Amino acid sequence: MAATPVIRLAAISKSFGSVRANHQIDLAIHSGRVLALLGENGAGKSTLMSILAGQLQPDRGEIQHNGRPVVFASTDQAIGAGIGMVYQHFKLVEAMTVAENVFLGQSPKAVINVREMNRTVGELAAGYGMNVRPEAVIADLSMGEKQQVEILKLLYRHSSILIFDEPTAVLTPAEAQNLFATMRQMRQAGKAIVFISHKLEEVMAIADDIAILKRGEVIRVMPANQVQSTAELAELMVGREVLLKVDRQPVEPKQLLLQVEQLKDEDLHEVSLEVRQGEILALIGVAGNGQKPLIQTICGLRRPTSGSVQLLGQSWEHFFSEHRWDKALSYIPEDRQGLATCRGLDLLDNFLLTTRRGFTVGPWLPRGEAEQKAKRLLEEFDIRPADLGACAWQLSGGNLQKLVLAREFHRRPRLIVAEQPTQGLDIAAAEDVWNLLLKAREQAGILLVTGDLSEALALADRLAVMYGGRVVASFHRNDHARIERIPQLMAGISKMES
Repeated sequence: MAATPVIRLAAISKSFGSVRANHQIDLAIHSGRVLALLGENGAGKSTLMSILAGQLQPDRGEIQHNGRPVVFASTDQAIGAGIGMVYQHFKLVEAMTVAENVFLGQSPKAVINVREMNRTVGELAAGYGMNVRPEAVIADLSMGEKQQVEILKLLYRHSSILIFDEPTAVLTPAEAQNLFATMRQMRQAGKAIVFISHKLEEVMAIADDIAILKRGEVIRVMPANQVQSTAELAELMVGREVLLKVDRQPVEPKQLLLQVEQLKDEDLHEVSLEVRQGEILALIGVAGNGQKPLIQTICGLRRPTSGSVQLLGQSWEHFFSEHRWDKALSYIPEDRQGLATCRGLDLLDNFLLTTRRGFTVGPWLPRGEAEQKAKRLLEEFDIRPADLGACAWQLSGGNLQKLVLAREFHRRPRLIVAEQPTQGLDIAAAEDVWNLLLKAREQAGILLVTGDLSEALALADRLAVMYGGRVVASFHRNDHARIERIPQLMAGISKMES
């Protein structure tokens, strides 16, 4: 390992009001190595990387670049120093080609030779084992190919320090393996890589070094080869044994709660599925294959144009004309910072967004009872900070997700639509969510929308795979032959009858 790291974070501290995100953090990032950054939700990982990327300024401490103190007052300054971040949500122009996105804002020439541009990007992609075509239009690409374009943008800018924040959340298993192959080539080329992930098996597969954060502090830094198993790593991170296994007891399916028949529009192609009380149906697929419009239709955000949707025995129109607050439908959306919560409201008002009718007396809303219930839920779900006066934007993504789960389970729903419920959650929080969903299925039917195959197999009674706006397969959890073909189905390279 090089004596001088390419980046050293020295005594970095950052607070948001009373919330301490980072405290006296010392961390070294070396060229030609992959540093995995681990920690529970709210541990301070995203804040620390936002400081390194120039999005935030530390309250105290300094950043050293090749041994010299630097200040990244903006993202442009960080990019100029070779620091680039690959985000979960891609920042691409869908109507432009791969090469045009890579060159966008980077070429000083007024007129660019398209053939030369495509050749440059093609050679860059081939050098790192990527198969994306330079002339392909972004809108036609898979999620894995779009991620490759984001990486190519950074490589074309000569980024030498690359930050990957939960990069496999939107990828098929095969695409994730392709990403790791690219990361290994970048490491061999001398790039320094920071890898943030809650998937510990991925950390064990790709990391050279592991740093563990807890409540804003670095509690351990070690070579990855000193860790014997993911179970050991989880215990180091959480402070207790975490197996990410659930006691899944069989429950007899009862009445039909959701029935979708031949749903068809510009995004969906004759989609049919059903969910009964006592079961979890896992809808598996890579993002962008019709899950979003299907869920929006089921949850009342989008009107069905052809086909039918019945909820709790009622037509779509009748069900959404009543607007019951409890014992009906609870939606746990993927967009926890936009659709699920209001960033500028405090935690109590966010709790009341969907539960206020349970506390109202006539036209009045006595807040005392709501405060007491919300406080108990903050403790029960281990939401940090446990302060009802804190704003939603002050919470980490994982803690915000736990707030949404606490709120929606309080409504005692009969039908639950859970969209990527553990995405971005640490392993201990994910285990808690899994157990909550299994317990909830005793009284409710659950439609679980996930791209995580291990999550689907752990929880589901039945599984359905979506690709290209269609349900391309539907089968029971005990159908092992079909389960083995799920990765191919997710990638659209295998078809089977339901």
